[in-house]
Formats: sequence, structure tokens, C-alpha cells
Amino acid sequence: MATELNLDILGTSFSITTDEDEEYLKKVLAQYTKAVQNTQKISGINSPLNTAVLTGFLLCDEINKIKQQTENESAEAKERTMNIIAALDKALKDCGNV
Repeated sequence: MATELNLDILGTSFSITTDEDEEYLKKVLAQYTKAVQNTQKISGINSPLNTAVLTGFLLCDEINKIKQQTENESAEAKERTMNIIAALDKALKDCGNV
């Protein structure tokens, strides 16, 4: 079911139509609005276009940092798992069960 969401950000109003849930869209809009406000606060930029562009850049930076952290944690978990398997294999061989 298509959902229409009216946006009013940085003095620009428009509507988007998507298959996403309305509550989800409102949550995303609230996150973006908060990000825009934070960008304005830390940068002092008053231009709506510049604010939107910088906010997009900062959000992409945040996404990439989260992805990198997730990849690092996944690699660490894989390494730990392999170490546990190796230790279990060794213990089973030492007991003569393998």
C-alpha cells in the first residue's frame, strides 16, 4: 500500500509516495530533521541548500563509520569462533575422541 508523506524541511515543501509504513517514514523524517538542526548548530550555515548537502554528507559519513565498525566486529567474532573451534578440536583430539 502506497503511503504519502508531506515534508517541510529547510523551507521546502513536497510530498513523497512510497511503500514504506507511515510510522517508519515519520521516524526517518524526525531523524533527518534532527540531523539538519545539528548541522545548522555546528556549522553556522544558513543556506538551506548548503545545509542539506552538508547534512547528507555527514549522514553518509556516519553510515560508513557504522558499517566499518560492524565489519570489524564481525571479523572479530569470526576469529573468536574459529579459535574456539580450533581449541575444541584440539581438546577432542587430546581426549582421543576424534
